[in-house]
Amino acid sequence: MRRLVYSCASLVFFLTGISAQTVQEKIQKSVQQLLNDPQMRYATLGFSVVNSETGAIVYEYNGNTGLAPASCQKTVTSATAFELLGKDYTFTTKIGHDGTIAGGKLNGNLHITGAGDPTLGSWRYSNTSDTMILRQWKEIIHKAGIKTITGNIIMHGDLWESSSVPGGWPWDDMGNYYGAGAYGINWRENQYDLVLKSGPNTGDPVLISKTIPKLHNLLFTNELKAGKKGSGDNAYIFSAPYNERVYVRGTIPPAQKSFTISGSMTNPQQQLAYSLAAHLAAGGKQPGVREKTTEGKITTLHTQVSPMLDSINYWFMKKSINLYGESLVKAMAFQQNGFGATEDGLEVMKNFWKEKGIDPAALRMIDGSGLSPQNRVTTHALIKVLQYARTRSWYSYYLDAFPEYNKMKLKSGTIGGSKGFVGYHTSKDGIAYTIAMLVNNYDGSASEIVKKMFLVLDELK
Repeated sequence: MRRLVYSCASLVFFLTGISAQTVQEKIQKSVQQLLNDPQMRYATLGFSVVNSETGAIVYEYNGNTGLAPASCQKTVTSATAFELLGKDYTFTTKIGHDGTIAGGKLNGNLHITGAGDPTLGSWRYSNTSDTMILRQWKEIIHKAGIKTITGNIIMHGDLWESSSVPGGWPWDDMGNYYGAGAYGINWRENQYDLVLKSGPNTGDPVLISKTIPKLHNLLFTNELKAGKKGSGDNAYIFSAPYNERVYVRGTIPPAQKSFTISGSMTNPQQQLAYSLAAHLAAGGKQPGVREKTTEGKITTLHTQVSPMLDSINYWFMKKSINLYGESLVKAMAFQQNGFGATEDGLEVMKNFWKEKGIDPAALRMIDGSGLSPQNRVTTHALIKVLQYARTRSWYSYYLDAFPEYNKMKLKSGTIGGSKGFVGYHTSKDGIAYTIAMLVNNYDGSASEIVKKMFLVLDELK
């Protein structure tokens, strides 16, 4: 009987080995077909797959070659934030005042002190929208006996560095909504909408009908034209942090009565201050707006608390919000040394993973979101991060935030000439895989290379 049990166990082990070998051979054949494709003539592929349960390498090609990961890098930032900040971590923003309150009047200044909350004014949560926040703050201020302010609204965003945008972000990206920087005080995800109206013919001018919300201290140079019928959105916004000049270039389809594109605020804390001032004034005299000055004692009226990190991370991964990633990097630096700076946060991240056995050279990160084309990471390092995440108590929250592509739990990444997928999949045979696949410098359309990458990943189904 014992001999029969041993024989059965050996047979199972043998068959499992044959199955794994067959998967490996199928992947090898599929990868070779991808490499031989004309789109890959000048491209570089990095591809790593392990058995999630055992950690055994199923397949690896250029696993230690540093490649631009695009938004696949978010998987590293997400895992590190869960581990170092914790799933219950929250950002705070404080409202306070100096001076005295008498007869409904604040004889002094109102102070807003931020610590980088990226959700302040966000429409993604029921209690963080701009209208909700402004209404709530007005009620709190009135409840404190303040109906008018003799001084100014003073913004304190200096708990974080003034450099809101990481080095290496392209000029083509910074002015658009996905290129919004992370400031000490953020507002509405530092995003605004331009509502446009185009003429009926190709080449006709395009008018800016309005901005949502109303913007302060920004001057638009509109170079937009109507494109060909059916040409789609080819409009781009060019601006930089703290710059008051914004250029809008490109085309939108003709005969559009209300066509919307989205840009990034160049000074969100100032935008919040002006919005709050207008809301408090309600048609009367508005208080002035200033950035931090020498101050006396500040009495706190209210502390605004953000949603918890697990909720922030959900949107960070699902909708690939770059602002959230940059805010998490700075939050890790802020937690460690009391000052939110990208370079310090990245150093914290690299040191953490070095302790877990990942060479810092395999995680050459310039930012937390992957938007910089200067990022270089290896698929082998990404696999190690994802495998580590599986062992942690927060893993279920981490996994839940992965989008679904090709019927797999994968985070995608896309920047010019680069495409990637990183994540997890369980085959129909019940084998769990951890996957990292990056392609750099492919030729042709992104949609076509994605189809060919999925043909390789299909071998794991």
